[in-house]
Amino acid sequence: MKIGISAFAWTSSFKSSHLQLLTAMKELGLQGVEVPMFDPDKLEIENIREAFLKSRLECTVCAILPRGINPISPEQEIRLKAIRHLERCIEAAGAMGATLIGGPLFAPIGYLPEHRPTEDEWSWAVEVFRDLKDVLEATGVRLSIEPVNRSETFFIRTAEEAARLCDLIGDPHIGVTVDTFHANIEERSISTAIRSLGPKLSHIHASENDRGPLGRGHVPFAEIISTLQEMDYQGYLMIEGFGYRVQEKESPGYLWAGLDVSPEELASESSQFLRQLIAG
Repeated sequence: MKIGISAFAWTSSFKSSHLQLLTAMKELGLQGVEVPMFDPDKLEIENIREAFLKSRLECTVCAILPRGINPISPEQEIRLKAIRHLERCIEAAGAMGATLIGGPLFAPIGYLPEHRPTEDEWSWAVEVFRDLKDVLEATGVRLSIEPVNRSETFFIRTAEEAARLCDLIGDPHIGVTVDTFHANIEERSISTAIRSLGPKLSHIHASENDRGPLGRGHVPFAEIISTLQEMDYQGYLMIEGFGYRVQEKESPGYLWAGLDVSPEELASESSQFLRQLIAG
Protein backbone atom coordinates (compact mmCIF):
# COMPACT_ATOMS: atom_id res chain seq x y z
CA MET A 1 0.00 0.00 0.00
CA LYS A 2 1.08 3.54 -0.75
CA ILE A 3 0.15 6.65 1.22
CA GLY A 4 -0.65 9.98 -0.42
CA ILE A 5 -2.72 13.06 0.25
CA SER A 6 -5.33 14.96 -1.70
CA ALA A 7 -4.60 18.63 -2.36
CA PHE A 8 -8.23 19.22 -1.30
CA ALA A 9 -6.62 19.55 2.16
CA TRP A 10 -5.37 22.92 0.91
CA THR A 11 -7.49 23.95 -2.05
CA SER A 12 -10.09 23.01 -4.63
CA SER A 13 -8.40 25.31 -7.14
CA PHE A 14 -4.94 23.85 -7.73
CA LYS A 15 -2.46 26.41 -9.10
CA SER A 16 1.27 26.59 -9.71
CA SER A 17 1.63 28.30 -6.32
CA HIS A 18 0.53 25.02 -4.70
CA LEU A 19 3.34 23.02 -6.30
CA GLN A 20 5.67 24.00 -3.48
CA LEU A 21 3.61 21.62 -1.33
CA LEU A 22 5.15 18.66 -3.14
CA THR A 23 8.54 19.07 -1.51
CA ALA A 24 7.01 19.16 1.97
CA MET A 25 4.86 16.11 1.26
CA LYS A 26 7.87 14.19 -0.04
CA GLU A 27 9.72 15.08 3.16
CA LEU A 28 6.80 13.63 5.14
CA GLY A 29 7.43 10.33 3.39
CA LEU A 30 4.30 10.43 1.23
CA GLN A 31 4.38 8.79 -2.18
CA GLY A 32 1.68 10.68 -4.04
CA VAL A 33 -0.49 13.79 -4.18
CA GLU A 34 -3.97 13.95 -5.68
CA VAL A 35 -4.87 16.97 -7.79
CA PRO A 36 -8.47 18.29 -7.82
CA MET A 37 -9.87 18.77 -11.33
CA PHE A 38 -13.04 20.67 -12.17
CA ASP A 39 -12.09 22.25 -15.50
CA PRO A 40 -9.01 20.62 -17.05
CA ASP A 41 -8.35 23.75 -19.12
CA LYS A 42 -7.68 25.73 -15.94
CA LEU A 43 -4.88 23.46 -14.73
CA GLU A 44 -1.28 24.40 -15.60
CA ILE A 45 -0.54 20.98 -17.04
CA GLU A 46 3.12 21.36 -17.99
CA ASN A 47 4.08 23.00 -14.69
CA ILE A 48 2.29 20.28 -12.75
CA ARG A 49 3.94 17.47 -14.71
CA GLU A 50 7.39 19.03 -14.31
CA ALA A 51 6.95 19.55 -10.57
CA PHE A 52 5.80 15.97 -9.99
CA LEU A 53 8.71 14.59 -12.00
CA LYS A 54 11.13 16.75 -10.03
CA SER A 55 9.63 15.71 -6.68
CA ARG A 56 9.45 12.03 -7.68
CA LEU A 57 5.92 11.89 -6.29
CA GLU A 58 3.11 10.11 -8.12
CA CYS A 59 0.15 12.12 -9.32
CA THR A 60 -3.48 11.04 -9.21
CA VAL A 61 -6.53 13.14 -10.04
CA CYS A 62 -9.94 13.56 -8.43
CA ALA A 63 -12.34 15.03 -10.98
CA ILE A 64 -15.66 16.63 -10.08
CA LEU A 65 -18.20 17.18 -12.86
CA PRO A 66 -19.40 20.78 -13.26
CA ARG A 67 -23.07 21.62 -13.75
CA GLY A 68 -24.24 20.84 -17.27
CA ILE A 69 -21.91 17.83 -17.58
CA ASN A 70 -24.08 14.83 -16.82
CA PRO A 71 -23.59 11.26 -18.13
CA ILE A 72 -27.08 10.25 -16.96
CA SER A 73 -29.01 13.23 -18.30
CA PRO A 74 -32.15 12.36 -20.26
CA GLU A 75 -30.89 14.79 -22.93
CA GLN A 76 -28.57 13.13 -25.44
CA GLU A 77 -26.77 16.39 -26.19
CA ILE A 78 -25.78 16.74 -22.52
CA ARG A 79 -24.56 13.13 -22.42
CA LEU A 80 -22.42 13.72 -25.52
CA LYS A 81 -21.05 16.84 -23.86
CA ALA A 82 -20.18 14.68 -20.84
CA ILE A 83 -18.21 12.27 -23.04
CA ARG A 84 -16.19 15.13 -24.52
CA HIS A 85 -15.55 16.60 -21.07
CA LEU A 86 -14.44 13.26 -19.60
CA GLU A 87 -12.14 12.67 -22.57
CA ARG A 88 -10.49 16.04 -21.93
CA CYS A 89 -10.16 15.22 -18.21
CA ILE A 90 -8.49 11.89 -18.98
CA GLU A 91 -6.17 13.45 -21.56
CA ALA A 92 -5.21 16.19 -19.08
CA ALA A 93 -4.58 13.62 -16.35
CA GLY A 94 -2.36 11.64 -18.70
CA ALA A 95 -0.48 14.79 -19.75
CA MET A 96 0.21 15.55 -16.08
CA GLY A 97 1.64 12.07 -15.68
CA ALA A 98 -1.24 10.86 -13.52
CA THR A 99 -1.72 7.14 -13.02
CA LEU A 100 -5.40 7.35 -12.10
CA ILE A 101 -8.38 9.68 -12.41
CA GLY A 102 -11.29 9.10 -10.07
CA GLY A 103 -14.29 10.74 -8.51
CA PRO A 104 -18.08 10.62 -8.76
CA LEU A 105 -17.86 10.81 -12.54
CA PHE A 106 -21.35 9.47 -13.19
CA ALA A 107 -23.22 12.72 -12.38
CA PRO A 108 -22.63 16.21 -10.97
CA ILE A 109 -22.58 16.47 -7.18
CA GLY A 110 -26.05 17.49 -6.02
CA TYR A 111 -27.92 16.09 -9.04
CA LEU A 112 -30.90 14.69 -7.13
CA PRO A 113 -34.00 14.08 -9.27
CA GLU A 114 -36.90 12.80 -7.21
CA HIS A 115 -36.79 9.17 -8.31
CA ARG A 116 -34.74 6.04 -7.86
CA PRO A 117 -32.19 5.23 -10.58
CA THR A 118 -33.91 4.02 -13.73
CA GLU A 119 -32.74 1.40 -16.19
CA ASP A 120 -32.40 4.19 -18.76
CA GLU A 121 -29.98 6.00 -16.47
CA TRP A 122 -27.94 2.84 -15.98
CA SER A 123 -27.83 2.34 -19.76
CA TRP A 124 -26.82 5.97 -20.37
CA ALA A 125 -23.98 5.72 -17.83
CA VAL A 126 -22.73 2.51 -19.45
CA GLU A 127 -22.77 4.09 -22.92
CA VAL A 128 -20.81 7.13 -21.75
CA PHE A 129 -18.12 5.13 -19.95
CA ARG A 130 -17.77 2.62 -22.78
CA ASP A 131 -17.04 5.52 -25.12
CA LEU A 132 -13.95 6.35 -23.02
CA LYS A 133 -12.18 3.07 -23.80
CA ASP A 134 -9.95 4.46 -26.56
CA VAL A 135 -8.75 7.49 -24.59
CA LEU A 136 -8.06 5.34 -21.52
CA GLU A 137 -6.01 2.93 -23.62
CA ALA A 138 -4.15 5.77 -25.34
CA THR A 139 -3.22 7.56 -22.11
CA GLY A 140 -2.65 4.53 -19.88
CA VAL A 141 -4.75 6.20 -17.19
CA ARG A 142 -7.07 4.12 -14.98
CA LEU A 143 -10.54 5.51 -14.25
CA SER A 144 -11.98 4.87 -10.80
CA ILE A 145 -15.67 5.42 -10.03
CA GLU A 146 -16.36 6.78 -6.54
CA PRO A 147 -19.69 6.15 -4.80
CA VAL A 148 -20.82 9.14 -2.74
CA ASN A 149 -23.48 9.55 -0.09
CA ARG A 150 -27.20 10.19 -0.51
CA SER A 151 -26.85 13.94 0.14
CA GLU A 152 -24.66 14.23 -2.97
CA THR A 153 -26.16 11.69 -5.39
CA PHE A 154 -29.08 9.33 -5.90
CA PHE A 155 -27.23 7.11 -8.37
CA ILE A 156 -24.04 5.31 -7.22
CA ARG A 157 -23.90 5.29 -3.40
CA THR A 158 -22.41 1.90 -2.53
CA ALA A 159 -19.61 -0.42 -3.54
CA GLU A 160 -22.21 -2.90 -4.79
CA GLU A 161 -23.72 -0.31 -7.16
CA ALA A 162 -20.28 0.78 -8.38
CA ALA A 163 -19.33 -2.85 -9.00
CA ARG A 164 -22.53 -3.38 -10.99
CA LEU A 165 -21.70 -0.37 -13.16
CA CYS A 166 -18.17 -1.71 -13.77
CA ASP A 167 -19.56 -5.12 -14.71
CA LEU A 168 -21.98 -3.55 -17.18
CA ILE A 169 -19.26 -1.38 -18.73
CA GLY A 170 -16.89 -4.34 -19.02
CA ASP A 171 -13.71 -2.26 -19.39
CA PRO A 172 -10.61 -3.43 -17.45
CA HIS A 173 -9.38 0.19 -17.33
CA ILE A 174 -12.30 1.13 -15.03
CA GLY A 175 -12.47 0.30 -11.33
CA VAL A 176 -13.84 1.63 -8.05
CA THR A 177 -12.72 4.13 -5.41
CA VAL A 178 -13.95 3.63 -1.86
CA ASP A 179 -14.08 6.86 0.13
CA THR A 180 -14.38 5.99 3.81
CA PHE A 181 -16.28 9.22 4.58
CA HIS A 182 -19.08 8.26 2.19
CA ALA A 183 -18.87 4.54 2.99
CA ASN A 184 -19.25 5.37 6.69
CA ILE A 185 -22.71 6.69 5.79
CA GLU A 186 -23.83 4.22 3.13
CA GLU A 187 -22.24 0.84 3.94
CA ARG A 188 -23.29 -1.47 6.77
CA SER A 189 -19.64 -2.56 6.95
CA ILE A 190 -16.87 -0.65 5.21
CA SER A 191 -14.52 -3.63 5.30
CA THR A 192 -17.14 -5.97 3.83
CA ALA A 193 -17.82 -3.46 1.06
CA ILE A 194 -14.10 -3.18 0.28
CA ARG A 195 -13.63 -6.95 0.29
CA SER A 196 -16.61 -7.44 -2.05
CA LEU A 197 -14.90 -5.43 -4.79
CA GLY A 198 -11.90 -7.75 -5.14
CA PRO A 199 -9.79 -6.71 -8.16
CA LYS A 200 -12.23 -3.92 -9.03
CA LEU A 201 -10.87 -1.93 -6.07
CA SER A 202 -8.59 0.72 -7.60
CA HIS A 203 -8.24 3.45 -5.00
CA ILE A 204 -8.99 4.36 -1.39
CA HIS A 205 -9.83 7.82 -0.11
CA ALA A 206 -8.91 7.59 3.56
CA SER A 207 -11.30 10.05 5.14
CA GLU A 208 -12.43 10.48 8.72
CA ASN A 209 -16.13 10.85 9.49
CA ASP A 210 -15.67 14.64 9.92
CA ARG A 211 -12.95 14.98 7.23
CA GLY A 212 -10.46 15.80 9.98
CA PRO A 213 -7.16 14.09 10.89
CA LEU A 214 -7.37 10.32 10.63
CA GLY A 215 -7.71 8.55 13.96
CA ARG A 216 -9.60 11.31 15.73
CA GLY A 217 -13.01 10.11 14.60
CA HIS A 218 -14.87 6.80 14.53
CA VAL A 219 -14.10 5.33 11.09
CA PRO A 220 -12.70 1.80 11.79
CA PHE A 221 -9.35 2.26 10.07
CA ALA A 222 -7.62 -0.63 11.86
CA GLU A 223 -10.19 -3.07 10.46
CA ILE A 224 -10.03 -1.42 7.01
CA ILE A 225 -6.23 -1.66 6.84
CA SER A 226 -6.35 -5.30 7.96
CA THR A 227 -8.85 -6.08 5.20
CA LEU A 228 -6.71 -4.34 2.58
CA GLN A 229 -3.66 -6.29 3.74
CA GLU A 230 -5.59 -9.55 3.45
CA MET A 231 -6.50 -8.56 -0.11
CA ASP A 232 -2.87 -7.66 -0.89
CA TYR A 233 -4.07 -4.23 -1.99
CA GLN A 234 -1.25 -2.39 -3.76
CA GLY A 235 -2.93 0.94 -4.47
CA TYR A 236 -3.15 4.22 -2.62
CA LEU A 237 -4.48 5.19 0.74
CA MET A 238 -5.08 8.77 -0.36
CA ILE A 239 -5.73 10.94 2.67
CA GLU A 240 -8.71 13.14 1.86
CA GLY A 241 -9.41 15.58 4.64
CA PHE A 242 -9.74 19.32 5.07
CA GLY A 243 -7.39 21.72 6.80
CA TYR A 244 -7.94 25.37 7.65
CA ARG A 245 -5.78 28.15 6.26
CA VAL A 246 -7.23 31.65 6.31
CA GLN A 247 -5.75 32.64 2.93
CA GLU A 248 -7.15 29.55 1.15
CA LYS A 249 -10.68 30.79 0.55
CA GLU A 250 -11.22 28.25 -2.27
CA SER A 251 -10.59 25.34 0.08
CA PRO A 252 -13.38 23.11 1.45
CA GLY A 253 -11.60 23.51 4.78
CA TYR A 254 -12.19 27.27 4.76
CA LEU A 255 -15.82 26.47 5.58
CA TRP A 256 -15.67 23.00 7.14
CA ALA A 257 -12.33 22.28 8.79
CA GLY A 258 -11.56 22.75 12.45
CA LEU A 259 -9.86 26.11 12.95
CA ASP A 260 -7.06 24.39 14.88
CA VAL A 261 -6.14 21.94 12.07
CA SER A 262 -3.85 23.18 9.34
CA PRO A 263 -3.47 21.21 6.09
CA GLU A 264 0.12 20.39 7.09
CA GLU A 265 -0.98 19.06 10.48
CA LEU A 266 -3.67 16.98 8.81
CA ALA A 267 -1.10 15.49 6.44
CA SER A 268 1.47 14.76 9.14
CA GLU A 269 -0.90 13.33 11.75
CA SER A 270 -2.89 11.26 9.26
CA SER A 271 0.12 9.77 7.48
CA GLN A 272 1.73 8.81 10.78
CA PHE A 273 -1.53 7.19 11.90
CA LEU A 274 -1.76 5.12 8.71
CA ARG A 275 1.87 4.01 8.91
CA GLN A 276 1.38 2.77 12.46
CA LEU A 277 -1.68 0.74 11.40
CA ILE A 278 0.11 -0.75 8.40
CA ALA A 279 3.10 -1.70 10.55
CA GLY A 280 0.74 -3.40 13.02
